Amino acid sequence: MCRNIRVLYNFEPPASEDEVRAAALQYVRKVSGSTRPSRANEAAFEQAVDAVAEATAVLLGELTTFAPPRNREAEAEKARERWRRRQAKMAASASG
Repeated sequence: MCRNIRVLYNFEPPASEDEVRAAALQYVRKVSGSTRPSRANEAAFEQAVDAVAEATAVLLGELTTFAPPRNREAEAEKARERWRRRQAKMAASASG
């Protein structure tokens, strides 16, 4: 999965429309292989982002869980720790 697409489900407060749209944009960029479409493809690109955002919102609204809601700050700290471990591993392999 693209590292820029974040988990949006089971947070308190729920994911915002902006977060859903950002994830949809990242997905369409990844699938299309383009961060910025040409003018000829701009309408199709935007239509795809809208469709993915809508499908994501429906999915998030229909999922159920018994797990307690996630804490955004705790999840961000876990991500930072994973990043530190990756950086340390890359530094160790580069120096070794």
